[in-house]
Amino acid sequence: MPETHNRVTRNPVPTDTSGGFQICPGPYLENGAMVVPGGVSFTVHSQNATSCTLHLFRRDTYEPYASLPFPESYRIGNVYSMVLFGLDIREFEYAYSLEGPHDPENGLVFDSSKYLLDPYGKAVAGQSKWGFKPKFANQYRSRVVVQDFDWGTQKQLETDLQDLVIYELHVRGYTVHPSSGVDYPGSFEGLAQKIPYLKELGVNAVELMPVFEFDELKDLRIVEGKRLLDYWGYNAVSFFSPNTAYAAGFELNREGDELKSLIKKLHENGIEVILDVVFNHTAEGNEDGPYISFKGFDNNVYYMLTPDGQYYNFSGCGNTLNCNHPIVQRMILDCLRYWVTAYRVDGFRFDLASILGRNEDGSPMSKPPLLQNLAFDPILAKVKLIAEAWDAGGLYQVGSFPSWSRWSEWNGRYRDDLRRFLKGDPGLATVVAERMAGSLDLYDPTHRGKNASVNFLTCHDGFTLYDLYAYNEKHNQDNGWDNTDGDNANHSWNCGAEGDTRDPEILALRKKMMKNACAVLLCSRGTPMLLAGDEFCNTQYGNNNPYCQDNEISWLDWSLLETNRDMFQFFQGMIRFRKEHPVLKMETAPAHCGLPSVSRHGVSPWYLDSWEETRVLGMLFAGRNGDDTDDDLVYVGINTYWEPQTVRLPDLPKSHSWTLVADTSLPAGKEFTSSRSGTVPPLRKIHLEARSVAVLVGTPV
Repeated sequence: MPETHNRVTRNPVPTDTSGGFQICPGPYLENGAMVVPGGVSFTVHSQNATSCTLHLFRRDTYEPYASLPFPESYRIGNVYSMVLFGLDIREFEYAYSLEGPHDPENGLVFDSSKYLLDPYGKAVAGQSKWGFKPKFANQYRSRVVVQDFDWGTQKQLETDLQDLVIYELHVRGYTVHPSSGVDYPGSFEGLAQKIPYLKELGVNAVELMPVFEFDELKDLRIVEGKRLLDYWGYNAVSFFSPNTAYAAGFELNREGDELKSLIKKLHENGIEVILDVVFNHTAEGNEDGPYISFKGFDNNVYYMLTPDGQYYNFSGCGNTLNCNHPIVQRMILDCLRYWVTAYRVDGFRFDLASILGRNEDGSPMSKPPLLQNLAFDPILAKVKLIAEAWDAGGLYQVGSFPSWSRWSEWNGRYRDDLRRFLKGDPGLATVVAERMAGSLDLYDPTHRGKNASVNFLTCHDGFTLYDLYAYNEKHNQDNGWDNTDGDNANHSWNCGAEGDTRDPEILALRKKMMKNACAVLLCSRGTPMLLAGDEFCNTQYGNNNPYCQDNEISWLDWSLLETNRDMFQFFQGMIRFRKEHPVLKMETAPAHCGLPSVSRHGVSPWYLDSWEETRVLGMLFAGRNGDDTDDDLVYVGINTYWEPQTVRLPDLPKSHSWTLVADTSLPAGKEFTSSRSGTVPPLRKIHLEARSVAVLVGTPV
């Protein structure tokens, strides 16, 4: 048999016939279906199945035109592999069925009447039109994909994490609104047409919410006359397949080419691509959910099960993937390698990543083998690994996620502490100083490396930045759950009126609060992440969980860009300022003037009062500007008090003087000062208006 395997991988030849097809043993080490000389190979595995049958379907037909059991001699161990000759990949779709024991209490639920997706399938048939049920709903089938995309000489960018400004977006929601002005709204191509905008803003990484194939109609509901869908897509149907509904055209047997083209164009413009991946659960749900793939292949291998065969639900979505079972580990590792090699992806953000560190019985592991294998895998060596370091089962690991100095984290503590401080809550000045300094109290560089903290104030999950300062409470009634869904701990403040208002003072205060948040985020050590649309006051009308809202609640309204041009310009200016000052990103070579790398100040320099009512914080970052001999000195003054405060600045050597660069209390569009030379006489104090942030630099006199 080894000789046969070696022959098949080079130039397979028929050895048998079945159902009118010439066949031979396939490449056992190559999971999935792929084109080989003269035919197509099909390889799957199951630990507990007793037999496996391959089903071939014509497009747009319900019943298979051929059902081919794998000969017993074509099985090695638990792997079934077969080459079929003479197949035209344009003319068929395929699925599997497996025979095996049905013993639900022991987690075995084989059902040979179910057609199953290939766990390694590279495309799912029938899903390509958003919001429309395929002709054969609930019957998932795979399609063979040609893998010959021309990447030319392009290599991955490998930008240091500390140099990234990440921009999280939803592929459909980013351009589907009529105001987007793109030719193919809601698609990968539509997003590609926004690349000039991304460059103008200054971000250099996009984090795409799920682009693995999912069924947006899975939980279709009608609430108050509106269709509610699985809009976000955190219910993967197939881990190796792109979401074909995001393609502008019909990519028969070339599924994924449009996404690859998008990634190639982003790379050409210096923008990395991070995928939001969901390996904590699947769309198969619990005992009442459908058979799609894993239940029918090996339910008790792929899912965490209780002793009586029920599904553990640490994901909050019905089931939990058994990530540290060796078979599942390998599948996840193979999947990520595929997205890096076939799609040239630059990084991954792992949804509810604490699940990836749970043992098969659900208990947390100190050294989870999956996380360790991902950290040391040679193919993944240069990509970003970013964990959402908590799960729906109560495990919260911000600051303690197993890392091997490779894993970064969404810093949920940064979000919560900064939100509370910026709206004026007491007792947080010293804590926020730690967050802005890189959260070294959470991420010791000795054990976590220098890039562990991904700082953010908003993301898809929760309020937008505008809503953070427009609503005291969530308003999720449109979701149909009586406003019981979504987080209640938003740490938001409506600035004096709940939701819409015409009060000019409240509207001006909201914008100032947003600019405060932007300035502080982009002047904090750690990698900043922005939510798409925050830069022009996008709103979700107080909905902090619009996972099901495929409408104006979730879509970006691009007309707001002109309405709030001053906000865009402020974001743009702060991103540019961050890029110009390496001391905001990391500890550089020591400053010539002797100032420490980071220092904390209050209304008086060199002393930050730990008093509960302290609401003034000054952060001074000092070092050198790369190889330049000049010192790089940045002071960020924050006043979250509702009254103005006069702050004395730290003294600089006679060779330098403080210069005001930005002040959020200045009129809209004039927050940045034009002068970059030192002030004469030297600036000793600064007047911080109520609820404002000022940014200064030390400039040569």
